Amino acid sequence: MNIQLLLLTICQGLFLTNNITFIAINGLVGLALAPVAWMATLPICAYVAGGALFAPLVARHQRALGRQRAFQLGIVVAMLTCALAAWAVSERQFWWVVIATLLAGYFNATAGLYRFAATELVPPSHKERAISWVLAGGILGAVIGPNLANASRGLLTQPFAGAYLVLIGVALLSLAVMSFIRFPPLPVASGATPHGRPLRELARQPIFIVAIAACALGYGVMNLLMAATPIAMAQCALPFDKTALVLEWHVLGMFVPSFFTGSLIKRFGALPVMAVGVGLNLICVVIALSGVELMHFLAALLVLGVGWNFLFIGGTTLFTQAYRPEEKTTAQAAMDVCIYSTMTVTSFSSGALVTTGGWSWMNWASLLPLGLTAAALLWLSRIEPRRRAPAQA
Repeated sequence: MNIQLLLLTICQGLFLTNNITFIAINGLVGLALAPVAWMATLPICAYVAGGALFAPLVARHQRALGRQRAFQLGIVVAMLTCALAAWAVSERQFWWVVIATLLAGYFNATAGLYRFAATELVPPSHKERAISWVLAGGILGAVIGPNLANASRGLLTQPFAGAYLVLIGVALLSLAVMSFIRFPPLPVASGATPHGRPLRELARQPIFIVAIAACALGYGVMNLLMAATPIAMAQCALPFDKTALVLEWHVLGMFVPSFFTGSLIKRFGALPVMAVGVGLNLICVVIALSGVELMHFLAALLVLGVGWNFLFIGGTTLFTQAYRPEEKTTAQAAMDVCIYSTMTVTSFSSGALVTTGGWSWMNWASLLPLGLTAAALLWLSRIEPRRRAPAQA
């Protein structure tokens, strides 16, 4: 840990404060304002769809402006879109809420690169721990986000409109912290291919495919269940303060393990840690299917968070082996497009499934992507030793 990495960790925490508040309130805002109930999670869906839509543009801005200025631009977009969302909720304009959260996806795509930027602030031998430490900043979001949503939901006449205004203050603080971080210049290759190999060549690597698949599917399952949790708990007549408690423990599960996940990956390798992540996701489904009391929701979401942590940090670390320094913006944008696209599908599906099929269907549906993730990890574990053997010989 150094001061630059610490400041980036704080920015990650403030970014997650924004995200967790969005998760806590956007589904309920959608449920109150949407023309039909199955559209309730459209504001959440639009947020991650915006991330997929803007990820390639963010990559270009990173190359043109550098890390710091591109990150600052993302934070400014967050402030503007939160102001638009506050107005839209106050005026009960559902589709303007959706537009605001879609545009906020630019901030989502920008801040999603903090984990990769962390590896540039430390020696290469410490990249696993740098990723873990920055993601550990999510603990700040775990504590502040749900409580901020609960405390600010009644600030204005329309429920939750005040929460968006409070998030503008969170973004201002993040903008101030970001101004003190100095990132090294992004490397540029010389010659006819200044950005390295084309994406189609990168995407032919098994390690590239599996790392993206694991991160995208792991994030998709987590998002499928997390986005629907506030609605499912409301359907079970559990009050919002209990929903905030469940989300708080879920996000703690997502980020507290970050203090040691990097060390586990360093010791055992990324693939075994990711396999444990898949197993924890399966345990989450078993708990969720066993009942709908507060403790069932809390335990299931806590285990889900830890499982996501192992899959996401493991997948991100694995992915750093798939590209050269000058290819990082292209490769990282490709990963985030896949992650946000998967999250878009699961965000939309979660609202439709939980309001039509119920909480149980949500959990049964998650078994398919978990099975695909397990198959991808098994495939890579079998072909990677054979691929390395000729190189070592």
